[in-house]
Formats: sequence, C-alpha cells, structure tokens
Amino acid sequence: MLLSNRPPGPPPPLEGARAWRHERARVRGAGRRGRHVTSCFFRRTWLSPQRRIFLSASPLQRPELESDSERSFAMDSAVSDPHNGSAEAGGSTNGTTRPPSTPEGIALAYGSLLLMALLPIFFGALRSVRCARGKNASDMPETITSRDAARFPIIASCTLLGLYLFFKIFSQEYINLLLSMYFFVLGILALSHTISPFMNKFFPANFPNRQYQLLFTQGSGENKEGGRGSPAPGSGLTRPLCPEIINYEFDTKDLVCLGLSSIVGVWYLLRKHWIANNLFGLAFSLNGVELLHLNNVSTGCILLGGLFIYDIFWVFGTNVMVTVAKSFEAPIKLVFPQDLLEKGLEADNFAMLGLGDIVIPGIFIALLLRFDISLKKNTHTYFYTSFAAYIFGLGLTIFIMHIFKHAQPALLYLVPACIGFPVLVALAKGEVTEMFSYEESNPKDPAAVTETREGTEAAASKGLEKKEK
Repeated sequence: MLLSNRPPGPPPPLEGARAWRHERARVRGAGRRGRHVTSCFFRRTWLSPQRRIFLSASPLQRPELESDSERSFAMDSAVSDPHNGSAEAGGSTNGTTRPPSTPEGIALAYGSLLLMALLPIFFGALRSVRCARGKNASDMPETITSRDAARFPIIASCTLLGLYLFFKIFSQEYINLLLSMYFFVLGILALSHTISPFMNKFFPANFPNRQYQLLFTQGSGENKEGGRGSPAPGSGLTRPLCPEIINYEFDTKDLVCLGLSSIVGVWYLLRKHWIANNLFGLAFSLNGVELLHLNNVSTGCILLGGLFIYDIFWVFGTNVMVTVAKSFEAPIKLVFPQDLLEKGLEADNFAMLGLGDIVIPGIFIALLLRFDISLKKNTHTYFYTSFAAYIFGLGLTIFIMHIFKHAQPALLYLVPACIGFPVLVALAKGEVTEMFSYEESNPKDPAAVTETREGTEAAASKGLEKKEK
C-alpha cells in the first residue's frame, strides 16, 4: 500500500505537472512552518527508500517505478517481516539480509530434534514400567481406553480449531500471555517430577527428608473421621471410599527440585529462550509417556489410526495447524536453530517438532515394553523394534520435509512404521494372539484399588506373623 504526503482537504484547482509542483511546494512550506508534522514524520521515518523515491519523482517518472511494483512490494514485505523463518525469503532485520542456513546447520538442527525426540520416549517407557508397579498415589498412571482413543481425534480437532479462531478474533499478544502463565505453572511441576529421580542421587544420606501429602477429598467431616475404607467406631462395617480430588505425596527433596525448576520457569517466562522451551517440552513429553498408559494394543491402534487421519487433514487440507504452531508461544513443540553455528545461542531460524509426534507414538512404544516384560522371556524385542521403527519414521519425515520444503504431518510416516514393524515381528514369531490379548487394568479403578489394598494388607499381615514366630 502506497501512502501519499498530501494533507487532507480538497484537491488544488490546477492540473498536470504544474499542479503537482505547486502542491509539493505548499507541503514543504507547511512542514517548515511546523504544520503537517505527522505527514513529514511518516515521510522521513516510516516510508521505505523505495516509497520515498516514488513520491519524490515527477508524474512522468512514476509509471516506470510502478512497472517494477512487484520487486518493490517484495522488498517492503521482507523489511516488514524480519522474523520470517525461511532462508529463501531473504528477510532482513535492521536493513541486513539474513544469511541462508548452511547444510551443516540444517543437519545439526534435524539431528538434534531426532535425538531430543528419542530421549523422552526411551526413558519415559522405562519409567512407565516402574509407574505401573508403584503404589504412590501421586504417580498413578492414567489409563486410556478404546472409547477414549476413539474420541481423542475429535476432541483434538475441536481444540485446534478453537485455538485457530481465538488467534483470528482476539489479540495474539494477550492469548499468549495467558498461555504463558498457564504453561509456566505446568512446566515447573512437570520438570520437577522429571528431575526428581536424578536429583535423589545427589542428596547426602543425612539429608533431612520429611514426607508430605496434599489430599483433597469429597465428603462431610463425619465421613473423614474413620478415614478412607477404615472401620467405623463400634461397628464391623467399613465406610465407603471418599472420592479423591487431589492426592499428591511429596517430600523435602521434591521441594528442592521444585525450586530448581522454578528458576527455569522464570527464565522461560522472561526471555522465552529456546533452551528453556525445550527443557519444558522434554519434561512434558517424558511425563506423558510415563503417566499415560494404553490398556491394550487394539486401543493403541485406534488412537494412532485416528490421529493419523487427524494429522493429514489439518496439515495438508488446511493451514490451521501450521498457523497455530507458528502463533502459539508455548512449550508444546521442540525447536532447534538452523543458524546456531553462525549466531550461537541467539539464533532465531528454527526447525520444530510438535510434542504430539513424540508422546502419541511414545505411549504405544511404552505399552510394547510392558508387553515384553509380561512375556517373561528376558527380551525386549517389540520395544526395540518399535523404537527402531520410530527412528525410521521420523527420519523419513525429515527427509521428505527437506526435499519438498513443506511442513509434513509426522504421524503420516510414524503410524505405519510404529504399528507395522511390531506386527510383522509378531507374525514371524507367532505371537499375534498374545500381543492383541494383552490387557492392562486401570489402577484408578475402585475395584482394582480395593483388590490391590487387600493384597497389600494380607501380605503385610503374613509378614508380621512370620516375625512374631
């Protein structure tokens, strides 16, 4: 859009070149006398050099400049969009052209994204085994059923479309401010839970460690007197289980980890640095793989199949997912700069990978690890097969994206690989029936919890009897 220096008011009665010279002289004289300050300000500061040349030319010279409007518009667009991430766009900041990313920088970025995607899947799958066996209420996994898996793509689509409309209707700045505060709290909790097992090794043996429990239950004070499931005074009956809203157990070491995670949270909130973003993203991914459990392989196939269609539609069918990913300033993706070798830690030309492309295949790979353990063969064949399949699928995604220079739905390549490879191995070993009949119970199911508690109490009573004897 071209702006004119002409002040508001009726046009001059003169026509032609004489009218143009008269009007320009009048504007200059008014500017020297202190009038039309705003017009002169825009002329000197806002207008690009190409537009200033256009406005200072005579009417006979303007058609020549208008014939090159495409080049002028491209230059103005490059200047007005300094944060353009594509190297081919030639975006500039402060008048300097952004150098294209080197092949070494691109290879480093893609390799780092691949490594960062593998770490939460591998360690999250190992921790999911301990989580399934653990008795700590704060680490109890959330089991996904086939009904949940079938509804998940629909819920995800509605959420994605809602975010897209929010960014179109409301100010992007205020939306990202609210999301930053929300993910600031979630990121601190997720990072604290992630580093807690590693930090326990650094605490001295004489560290004063105290246990705490944050418990919110639904019920009256009378129901709480006897406790959850404990016998009522003067009767042989047991009280019904009080529904738990929050039941979180922690200790002094967890509080120290929470303080360290808060430092990263403040860093992210103030600077939005890509390293802080990745620390939160890795913590979210590892916690998702650890705490989200599929109850069987069929549920995993339903979930991956539904999100396979979801990813293809929203990436290739519309621009919704790409728009939300670029507008959403939250640690829901892993990023790595392609110009790290040139600019160091202040690099700003990023390659990105969504956390959904890590967590969704990751919980399926973790399920196969627990299935391997249930076979009691001291081998992790299906886990390693699916892990290698993920590497192959993500590598193929990066290769296709680099060749066609277009965003790719990673699940388009990950889902066939992560499902197909283990099924082929099961066919070769004759264990397809065992794979699809493997079932995990929901540890949050009241019946399962009751059975677990009864078994624990029975084992404890037997232990006491042995000690007394």
